[in-house]
Amino acid sequence: MYSPSEPSPAPPLSRASLVVGLYGAMALVGLLIGASRGDPDLYQLGDPGACLLLGGPVLGLAIGLLVVWLTRLATRHFRWARQLHASFRDLLGPLATRDIVILALASSVGEELLFRGALLPWLGVWVQAVVFALLHIGPGKRFLPWTASAFALGAGFGWLALATESLGAPIAAHFAINFLNLRFIVKHRVSVA
Repeated sequence: MYSPSEPSPAPPLSRASLVVGLYGAMALVGLLIGASRGDPDLYQLGDPGACLLLGGPVLGLAIGLLVVWLTRLATRHFRWARQLHASFRDLLGPLATRDIVILALASSVGEELLFRGALLPWLGVWVQAVVFALLHIGPGKRFLPWTASAFALGAGFGWLALATESLGAPIAAHFAINFLNLRFIVKHRVSVA
């Protein structure tokens, strides 16, 4: 029983706090890896011109929207995609728009700094994509398509980072995919049949 003379118990961490902490830790690990290589600027992978530096996020947004469209198409036509949607809906539970924005922003920045900013120059496109996919293994076989898509997207984001010589495009694509897909999963129930 709580008494006024005792310090009050710490409030439980919110889901948003845990998400920011997790992806903030990923970004920190990425920065430490970059610093240990003598390259603490993880955002630029080369010397992109102004066109690439400014146009990269626009290109990334376009690619992200294409992936989201393909996701909707898969959900409409394939049972495995509907099962994955339903599994994520059950796993995530209700999320407010604020939580979706925080999750999408934190994951896109944290994961891109670690995987494409720190690991890509060190391990190359394919190995960093494998590590990225391993981070996206879900609880059960029904999540294998998510792991496979994470591998493909990890490789795609890697090539996009190399082509634009910065992380602007992969961060924008990653944010668009996570934000729009999370919002769709939470707001729309799909029939698995």
